[in-house]
Amino acid sequence: MTSGSQAERIADTARHLQETHDDPEATWQTAVEVMQESVDGCDGVGLSMVHRRREVTTVAATCDLAREADRLQYELGEGPCLDAVWERHIVRSRDLAADRRWPTWGPRVADATEARSIVCYQLFTNEDRIGALNLYSRSLDAFDDRTVEEGYAIAAHVSIAVAASQEVDALTQGLASRTVIGQATGMLMERYDLDPARAFSVLSRMSQEGNIKLRTLAEQIVEHRRDGLGEARPQQPLR
Repeated sequence: MTSGSQAERIADTARHLQETHDDPEATWQTAVEVMQESVDGCDGVGLSMVHRRREVTTVAATCDLAREADRLQYELGEGPCLDAVWERHIVRSRDLAADRRWPTWGPRVADATEARSIVCYQLFTNEDRIGALNLYSRSLDAFDDRTVEEGYAIAAHVSIAVAASQEVDALTQGLASRTVIGQATGMLMERYDLDPARAFSVLSRMSQEGNIKLRTLAEQIVEHRRDGLGEARPQQPLR
């Protein structure tokens, strides 16, 4: 059963994350700050994200300890964060320096950052893994079973919020892309008396021949609208 204090923490988490749902970077930073405030014994939090389904980087952190500890994992290719991202929902270590699962990273991070224990939570959607929340403590065995369980409940809300912010960002970028492409198509229609399909076909051909992304070409055309099409001028004939 969820205790009153835990329920309040979860409610606070949901409220804070909702306030930043349309800004991915703000959502990431809010997520790490909320986790540090909500989980007892936590001295630093890093948020690791998966890019292009293989590269893992830290996109937000509450302090240098978390950022450096994460960085060392990526550099050495081992550590609880990477295990959480790719293999397990929860990874915990009570004593990093002595943990045999990461014989290189554990002693090194303990010496470099004073981190002594950690718990990591995998962030995921129904479709894919998207990253991990990495909670560090300067104390040995800082995260007991109750704390880990409470943290997992909060991390679940963070996972949903992070995934939602990414979807909003993708939709926003997609809308912006369609808008500028539509503007460039309209300019070609007006300048060369083309119908919509032909104007878009010309724009696509210019993109392929110039080895340039369609959106980038459209932005160039719109940017040069006052001076004609400039360097983005299509080759005649257009018809």
